[in-house]
Amino acid sequence: MEFNKNRSFDNEAEVCKVLGHPVRLKIVAGLCSQECNVKRIWECLGLPQATVSQHLALLKNKGIIEGKREGVEVHYSVIHPLAKQIVYLMTQ
Repeated sequence: MEFNKNRSFDNEAEVCKVLGHPVRLKIVAGLCSQECNVKRIWECLGLPQATVSQHLALLKNKGIIEGKREGVEVHYSVIHPLAKQIVYLMTQ
């Protein structure tokens, strides 16, 4: 095995850190299969809206998900390809 001393893996480590929380991992796994609004997410998870919103904000700030406004609702989806791959591998 050879190690590439020039590759930093900073981006990969950051994605893993963000996905390292069970609630965020559940959110991303769910959003990989279907885009949802915040109300549906907190209803499915059985968590307070404020808790889910905090996790969504972090995921959005780290570029894992994005929100698209549709009328009065914001629908979230996963946009980070590495996050999609990680969740896919974990759920197989």
